[in-house]
Amino acid sequence: MTDSMSDEEMIRQYLTSQPNHCFETLYNRYVNKVYRRCLSMTKDPLKAEDFTHDIFLKVFNRLEAFQERSSFSTWLYAISYNYCSDQIRIGKRSNFITTEEELNQNIPEPEETQLHEETMHLINRVLAKLSVKERSLLRLKYEDELSINEIAEIYNLNPSTVKMRLKRSRDKIQKLYAQLYTGA
Repeated sequence: MTDSMSDEEMIRQYLTSQPNHCFETLYNRYVNKVYRRCLSMTKDPLKAEDFTHDIFLKVFNRLEAFQERSSFSTWLYAISYNYCSDQIRIGKRSNFITTEEELNQNIPEPEETQLHEETMHLINRVLAKLSVKERSLLRLKYEDELSINEIAEIYNLNPSTVKMRLKRSRDKIQKLYAQLYTGA
């Protein structure tokens, strides 16, 4: 019965009568999406898993703060994005390399992956030249496959503004890639 309920109905039921079952249902609906968001931001499966659990604990401890101004998934996504951003920012302050990362840096790459690695390096250099907001918009659209309207809701922007910012970001990527690729 509760599996077919809307998120908002599920939250109301969670707050009033059946918290355990509602928690489990909402968790199962969104755990993969939150995990993918965390993984796309951290590039570390273990951190992404930890962040996902932390986010759900935070969300369900503050579920009564959900005011239905947006959909639950948008609210959850905004919390996920902000939590990961905060954790990454904190992690940069204590910038250290783990032993595993240090070992991986010293392992030579096989020849068959060298071209792929060079291309990825070039793409990463281009992305590094974008602002955080530009990268975030592009990730929301192309990695997380959110609609223009969902992105607009997260950033509290008009959909036309989101479209224009995405277009400018794509144009900037093309220009930067061409400059780096040709060495100009």
